[in-house]
Amino acid sequence: MRRFTIPAALASAGLLLACAPTVTQHRQAAQVDTRFIEANVARGTPEWPAVGLDHGETRFSRLDQINTGNVDQLGLAWSYNLESTRGVEATPLVVDGVMYVSAAWSVVHAIDARTGQRLWTFDPGINKEAWGYKGCCDVVNRGVALWKGKVYVAAFDGRLIALDAASGKPVWQQDTFAGQKGSYTITGAPRIINGKVIIGNGGAEYGVRGYVTAYDAETGKQAWRWFVVPGDPAKPFENAAMAQAAKTWDPAGKWWEVGGGGTVWDSMVYDPQLNLLYIGTGNGSPWARAKRSPAGGDNLYLASIVALDPDTGEYKWHYQETPGDNWDFTSTQPLILADLKIEGKPRKVILHAPKNGFFFVIDRTNGAFISAKNFVDVNWASGYDKQGRPIENPAARDGSQVFDIRPSAYGAHNWHPMSFNPQTGLVYLPAQHVPLGLVDDKNWKPNQPVPGVAMPGRGWNLARSPSGSTTQPMGRLLAWDPVAQKEAWRVEYISPWNGGTLTTAGNLVFQGTADGRMVAYDATNGKKLWETPTGTGVVAAPSTYLVDGKQYVSVAVGWGGVYGLMNRASERQGPGTVFTFAIGGKAKAPDFVAYRNTRLLQGVKYDAAKAQAGGAVYLANCLFCHGVPAVDRGGAIPNLGYSDVSVIQNLDRYVFDRASAERGMPNFSGQLTKDDVEALKAFIQGTADSVRTAKK
Repeated sequence: MRRFTIPAALASAGLLLACAPTVTQHRQAAQVDTRFIEANVARGTPEWPAVGLDHGETRFSRLDQINTGNVDQLGLAWSYNLESTRGVEATPLVVDGVMYVSAAWSVVHAIDARTGQRLWTFDPGINKEAWGYKGCCDVVNRGVALWKGKVYVAAFDGRLIALDAASGKPVWQQDTFAGQKGSYTITGAPRIINGKVIIGNGGAEYGVRGYVTAYDAETGKQAWRWFVVPGDPAKPFENAAMAQAAKTWDPAGKWWEVGGGGTVWDSMVYDPQLNLLYIGTGNGSPWARAKRSPAGGDNLYLASIVALDPDTGEYKWHYQETPGDNWDFTSTQPLILADLKIEGKPRKVILHAPKNGFFFVIDRTNGAFISAKNFVDVNWASGYDKQGRPIENPAARDGSQVFDIRPSAYGAHNWHPMSFNPQTGLVYLPAQHVPLGLVDDKNWKPNQPVPGVAMPGRGWNLARSPSGSTTQPMGRLLAWDPVAQKEAWRVEYISPWNGGTLTTAGNLVFQGTADGRMVAYDATNGKKLWETPTGTGVVAAPSTYLVDGKQYVSVAVGWGGVYGLMNRASERQGPGTVFTFAIGGKAKAPDFVAYRNTRLLQGVKYDAAKAQAGGAVYLANCLFCHGVPAVDRGGAIPNLGYSDVSVIQNLDRYVFDRASAERGMPNFSGQLTKDDVEALKAFIQGTADSVRTAKK
């Protein structure tokens, strides 16, 4: 089938290629809109038309053909190669027997859900060399949106693109970053509300001002934009909400010069009855509040749930989960809408488990705080008071000494979707802990990278330095009762960074794992009922649907993301793949195991006297993506201590000659010298030799 591509040069000029489709099937997506999504729920969710399935993004399927009694008979129906080697985080959408799923670099695939055959593929043609280093957390994409015969994808480089669902041909595109300063990227899925495509962005670590924008789904014309944090107070504020927020920031910090942060990089959810859009907002830029707002303050609307009018973008209310965020405790993790009986009264609520380790229940009509309880071990706060403010541990905010914070900036729960089953009353939550200590960077200057963590001139804007930790990593699946605010059951895993969850009326919970398995559990008690290998770590969430009256479960797999860039939970590391399962499925699993050298590097000639200098070059330019040579085996990005000898012998080709640009590696011409490369060789081979000696 034909792959439609928009070259970056044409895209930047606002041009689209007119490519004749060669697909053999011209299926048109159903006329997906608000009523279609509501009707799909009423019909028992035979389709999966939106990233979270329904408007409340519960990820609860009412299908029950696959259930606790027969799930052990699941087999592979078909698999599909996504042709990617980086993180895959999208939930597959399925309407009218066609699957729409995105992979790394925002590439979109349309697949025949009956057979697993390709219908069309669209590649937005991102300039990988120019954009790969700009994202903190891998070149991932969390999915597409459907609306009235079009597929919408938000590309990593900021273009929002509408595609014809039948052919994959581009219809329109908009540069969502136009006129803004800073290193923005997009990894999130668009949402479509009342004919408007809503999209946010990422980049708070790189010094940006977060915002969310709505575009007309038919024409691409911008309808409204809402900034999360205020701009320069010497200039008129965009609206009353920004004027009010500015009162919670200290102008002495000149936050507007370093971005302020608050990016809306993931969760958005919609209540049609209240006609409210809820967004989760991100961390401060820089991380340290003492730098961006020296006198303190809550720094609205960072780390908050904010309700907006989806038609106009007008602010309605907010609840701030982490006032004066100081730890990268974003509130961008998935939001779920539910109707619960609390203290004998029905309440319309938002369920939320953000990075900071507390599970929140918030009234979605007005933002009133109902309850919060920690779902993992937490040491930055002891709880929340009746007004909904955290009771902080002063040592957590005092950055003069390393604080071994729990949870860390990786989050007690990150972007991995959770699900809510109204039959069990439980939320199924991928919980975790990734050890990390934090200390204030006393030598920090605005827009200066963190030494040893990011690339000079391209790096992070934290004002805090990651440091060592004495805690142990943890990953688990939690079944959480949001009314009682307590754990119902748990499953322990060998690693953090496990996949999102799906729950069904068949009393099941499905989840992929970091160590390369797809698993089904009894939703009531957590008993494992079925599992199958996937050949690579799973981070995305599954979906389920009917085709010709038969229920299928699909998951897009591919290890990656900010943690997955450097870490693996097992030796499994296969290519990005969609696996689709059905009762009685008998398809042969793909015979792949991606090449991964497990032998330590040996044979590179080097000058040992240059190893120390090479270490400094490596720490400043290579560590974040490639990890410590020969110590970490590497995740989605190879560890250079396990490279083939020819790679390191010819390292200058990869550093200067753009040989790896297609995989997103920056070109270091003009930044590093040939002497730097020789020093890098000495450090990499010398470290491998040291590890080899230590193992003997």
